[in-house]
Amino acid sequence: MMHKSVLLDTSFFIRFLNDKDPLFKNADGYFRYFLKEDITMLISTISIAEYCVGGNIYELPLRNLQIIPFNLDHSKKTGEFARIVFKNKNKLKLNDRNIIPNDTKLFSQADCVKSVEFYLSSDSESFKVFKLLKEEIDPKFIFIDLKIPPNEFFGLLDL
Repeated sequence: MMHKSVLLDTSFFIRFLNDKDPLFKNADGYFRYFLKEDITMLISTISIAEYCVGGNIYELPLRNLQIIPFNLDHSKKTGEFARIVFKNKNKLKLNDRNIIPNDTKLFSQADCVKSVEFYLSSDSESFKVFKLLKEEIDPKFIFIDLKIPPNEFFGLLDL
């Protein structure tokens, strides 16, 4: 049986590393849940680059993370995902932002890495892109919205 993993995006780390953030409690809960359930937490080199725009790499909990480099297979899958998004961009109603760059790259990594079962983010614009991809080609991973507490998402009693 394959070991489960989760790809954590930049928005997760921004919330997890700021105990004043309104989503900190959820981020901390997911982090603890994944550790307890032995679900490998992955971070992309793309997310590391994004985080380092405003933060320092040494703030990231790297000893608890597996780093996923962006590779050729991810590039090919990103092209497939981006083609779908560009073709349907009029459906998306995204706020002012670039449609593709990092969302589709991270989604392609989540789809290509066999162990990834979940993708965790608080980015609602990213979720719009995911929903479109889900309608068109059904990526194999589940998008977890950080706004949903972990006990609610995983159906656990919050004791």
